[in-house]
Amino acid sequence: MNKQLCVMVLVALSLGTSFLARAEEGRARDEIIDPAVAAQDPDFAIQGEYLGEGVLPDGTQGKLGVQVVARGGGQFEAFILVGGLPGEGWDRSRPRIAGKAVREDGKASVQAEGWQGVIENGEMTLKHEKGEVKLKRVERKSPTLGQKPPEGAVVLFDGRNADAFDGGTVLPDGSLLSGVTTKQGFGSYTLHLEFRLSWMPRALGQARSNSGVYLHDCYEVQVLDSFGLTGEDNECGGIYRVKAPDLNMCLPPLVWQTYDIEFTAPKYENGQKVANARLTVRHNGVVIHDNLELPGATPGRQQEGPAPRPIHLQAHGNRVTYRNIWLVPKD
Repeated sequence: MNKQLCVMVLVALSLGTSFLARAEEGRARDEIIDPAVAAQDPDFAIQGEYLGEGVLPDGTQGKLGVQVVARGGGQFEAFILVGGLPGEGWDRSRPRIAGKAVREDGKASVQAEGWQGVIENGEMTLKHEKGEVKLKRVERKSPTLGQKPPEGAVVLFDGRNADAFDGGTVLPDGSLLSGVTTKQGFGSYTLHLEFRLSWMPRALGQARSNSGVYLHDCYEVQVLDSFGLTGEDNECGGIYRVKAPDLNMCLPPLVWQTYDIEFTAPKYENGQKVANARLTVRHNGVVIHDNLELPGATPGRQQEGPAPRPIHLQAHGNRVTYRNIWLVPKD
């Protein structure tokens, strides 16, 4: 390689490194974990879930849910769910109509195939050729939110310290920053934990508040801001590369959510696996995996192995936070 070409390559590499560094800094600035700070963005008051009842396109009276997903700068996706919201009237067998919304002067106009409407002051009106539906913005909470650990539970995090984890950081609001592994290993157990996704309206896909709960340090239950999406194996509630959740129960960012997990560890005899791990997952109180068999480890952490094994709460470049973490051992 001649000297001039070598210099050009070095400059290109330097510019590329500088660009990546600036991009990483930009992502960090765009990630907000404080609801009070996020509320300063006018899009924050519009994004979320809406629920109402009125005349549906088939002429019948019924419930309608809408999930409005912020995409930054006054732009939104809107998903119209005939029957209600996920877990409360809507499931994958019912219609889901994708649309757009645009904010201007404190309100947002909504457009979807066969529908048009407006969002203003926490209310939405949607019209179609046979009538209209009026909806209100709702803030759903998991029925197990704040659940107390029962007698005999191992309390891993209660907001006071992160002593149960390697590298744990407790934030001023008493939550635990992701990117930690329990010091103690476990076999089979019932696990309760609560997590909160960051406000990242301009991020997309796996860059949008990515984390994960690694059971046995090798089976990932995905944590991601996939609010409003279809719910895939690499989205919130998915078992990465194994199975999508039966229903996408992901709530909007900066709302505390719950996982309640029944985990059965794999069985080993003479160093050989003789029974696969299994799990049941409730996301915000709704079963999304029912006694699912796990054929092997999911990518990102350790290979399978016999108990006891730790639990890992993945960071994956984002600052997802956790609280109220405890488990009840089964063996």
